[in-house]
Amino acid sequence: MSELKYAYWVPNVSGGLVVSKLPQETDWSFEANKRYVLAAEDAGFDFALLQTRFFASYGAEYQLEAATLAAALASVTKKINLISAVHPGLWHPGVYAKMMATLDHISNGRAAVNVVSGWFKGEFTGYGEPWLEHDERYRRSEEFIRVLRELWTEEEATFKGDFYRINGAPLKPKPVQKPTPPIFQGGNSRAAKEMAARVSDWYFMNGNTTDGFKKQIEEVKELAAKEGRTLQYAVNGFVIVRDTEEEAVSVLRDIVSHADVEAVKGFGEAVKQAGASSKGKEGMWSNSTFEDLVQYNDGFKTGLIGTAEQVADRIIELKQLGADLILTGFLHYEKDIKDFGEKVIPLVKQKEVQLQKEVISV
Repeated sequence: MSELKYAYWVPNVSGGLVVSKLPQETDWSFEANKRYVLAAEDAGFDFALLQTRFFASYGAEYQLEAATLAAALASVTKKINLISAVHPGLWHPGVYAKMMATLDHISNGRAAVNVVSGWFKGEFTGYGEPWLEHDERYRRSEEFIRVLRELWTEEEATFKGDFYRINGAPLKPKPVQKPTPPIFQGGNSRAAKEMAARVSDWYFMNGNTTDGFKKQIEEVKELAAKEGRTLQYAVNGFVIVRDTEEEAVSVLRDIVSHADVEAVKGFGEAVKQAGASSKGKEGMWSNSTFEDLVQYNDGFKTGLIGTAEQVADRIIELKQLGADLILTGFLHYEKDIKDFGEKVIPLVKQKEVQLQKEVISV
């Protein structure tokens, strides 16, 4: 079994990773994010995921653009991989392919892409772009990925789709990574899963229960097998590690009790409309409760809340379900990233070694 990898949400959007008025020692600025990424690299994290946001939403008044910030963070790091989120429709895939190839050179092969089909209608209409229906957004995203791959691998790329046309276009230099930088993608709907099975390398999942994760992974694996492909799977979870379970649960209660009710409800209305508009009405957030939406990717559901040992045990359980990467979010970034690296990551490795010894001895 391959070694589990770890990622963290880069807080390049103001407001932190929970929609709560509880004080968070987390800042969106470049200087803060430089400290966080260096701490994460030292702590043993493999990836940093940069969010994409252009307009304020759920209280996120300030936003640093993902690809630009990724390039800046690449210049101060040596090992950590930088995943830039991108909205097809707001970027042209040819331009973005060039940007990511450049980032791959700056970082010496550490660029990655998270293709986000979009839920925030205001960003598209505000910039004068058409707002497509749910499944059409995923069709556009699939074409976007196909164009990226063509430009990254072919001497000259030609593509004729419903959303993009590429006519004998070159791209030099090609990315450092071969055949291409890894492409991540999320989404709970059937359209999202089918798209992942056809074109993506990694499938991101919002926070969920054991049964929820198991069902998603099995479904996408089956779809990918029909395409003759295999994917890797990443699960989202908000991490609260404290000395006792009671302390960790108390922090969770404080986060929820201090929730920014207006912002959470506004976010909920926007994203539930997006989820409900999918054919099976099972898109992201379609079944999320108010508490789930306080961490806007359902991160509380995953159960990474408790002592270091409890969180390590849950991570091992997630790996056994098929997770290849754990995507984490924190309340107090500087302290919590360091604690996770010191207390949880080594403990997971120790427990895995012990489990392997027990299997061998049976």
